[in-house]
Amino acid sequence: MKVEVDSFSGSKIYPGRGTLFVRGDSKVFRFQSSKSASLFHQRKNPRRISWTVLYRRQHKKGISEETSKRRSRKTIKHQRAIVGASLELIKERRNLKDSDRKAARDNKLAKDKEAKKVAKAARKAEKAKLAAAGGNIVSKQQSKGAFQKVHATSR
Repeated sequence: MKVEVDSFSGSKIYPGRGTLFVRGDSKVFRFQSSKSASLFHQRKNPRRISWTVLYRRQHKKGISEETSKRRSRKTIKHQRAIVGASLELIKERRNLKDSDRKAARDNKLAKDKEAKKVAKAARKAEKAKLAAAGGNIVSKQQSKGAFQKVHATSR
């Protein structure tokens, strides 16, 4: 369903309504009613006739929401804390010099390496203690009930 627009008043013309006027220069005008057609032929200005859409648009009638002046949105940069790091910590890290940053990284790597070495030594000591106590060393799979080979030496 195609809804046309009245050439004079600007109102909608539904199918089966209105008239069509074709001027000598082949320009087509559609009118909803004989009233708008008559006013068009009298060369009246639709901006001066209070019930037309053009008049209402020119005099800002009936559109309360669009009358408010549109403000342009300005982008605002926000700095927020990230989980695990407060805003102060982020700013502090950002202001670090490259040499300080590298030194901190090397220091942390050395500390992690040392902690790993200590943990490995502790595990080794625990294993040695178990072996010395005569405990049966069982692998993870065996402790979960995996098949164990039984060596039979007698015939």
